[in-house]
Amino acid sequence: MIDRRLSIAPMMDHTDKHFRYLMRLLTKHSILYTEMITTGALIFGNRKKFLDYNSNEHPIAIQLGGSNPKEFLECSCMAENEGYDEVNLNIGCPSDRVQNGKFGACLMTEKELVAECVNNISSNIKIPVTIKTRIGIDNHDSYDFLRDFIDTVSIAGCETFIIHARKAILKGLSPKENRKIPPLDYQRVYKIKKEFPDLNIIINGGFTELDQIKSQLKYVDGVMIGRAAYQNPFLLSKIDSLIFNEPETFVTRQNILEKYKIYTDKQVRKGVNIKNLTRHIIGLYQGQPGARKYRQILSGVIPKNHSRFFEEIIKTVT
Repeated sequence: MIDRRLSIAPMMDHTDKHFRYLMRLLTKHSILYTEMITTGALIFGNRKKFLDYNSNEHPIAIQLGGSNPKEFLECSCMAENEGYDEVNLNIGCPSDRVQNGKFGACLMTEKELVAECVNNISSNIKIPVTIKTRIGIDNHDSYDFLRDFIDTVSIAGCETFIIHARKAILKGLSPKENRKIPPLDYQRVYKIKKEFPDLNIIINGGFTELDQIKSQLKYVDGVMIGRAAYQNPFLLSKIDSLIFNEPETFVTRQNILEKYKIYTDKQVRKGVNIKNLTRHIIGLYQGQPGARKYRQILSGVIPKNHSRFFEEIIKTVT
């Protein structure tokens, strides 16, 4: 049974295996999600690369984008065989690329197709199949529209819905604007939980403070955070004690940086570009003395002797 009280959202170009490793240094219990991976990329592309993750990342969910039931099943079986703990279907992304591929948020208007996909997957794998969606799209933004979508897809076998509490505007707004401009409507998500008490309802959208996150658990089963975790990773250092009732550990940013340095050394020896690793720790010292200088160093040219480079970074903020 997966504890769903806190999860880290799938974010394109952000939640790769290196960022997820960083998250695990900060929280042992939060659910981690991959970036959205299209079914076509897995079936026809470098599936080993797409499915790769660190052994410490559990519980970890793979997020898939697509609309073909057979392709969804094929990719879900791959994920299960690789040891993933959950398959999540993206029914919420509003980007043009996603719309052109007929998946993401536009599938909210095709609830029967989504239900077919869910049923096809859940009937053939043992790990949970979940949905990440919005409260509506364009003019399809009534409560009844969302309720009918949830009802139809849950009957097909989905027991967990992660709901971004904004509608998606598919024409006229960029993905970035869709994360900010449509107003948040938490009450609609709370109402869904009341109407479907046996489902796991996870709320997403606009959560940046620990107390704000914890307060949501009075109304829903869990909270998903995204940009806040990326822009201010150390926020996660208190999550396990605050949300999961673990004994408090007094981890410091320097502790995290030193552990991430060891991980970076190993990855660079495997041929990973160090910039693909250091970009994830730029926000680690947000709001702290020396943070500006720290960010400037990380954003500049990184010397070949990256071990000494990390030592210099640590000196900057200690």
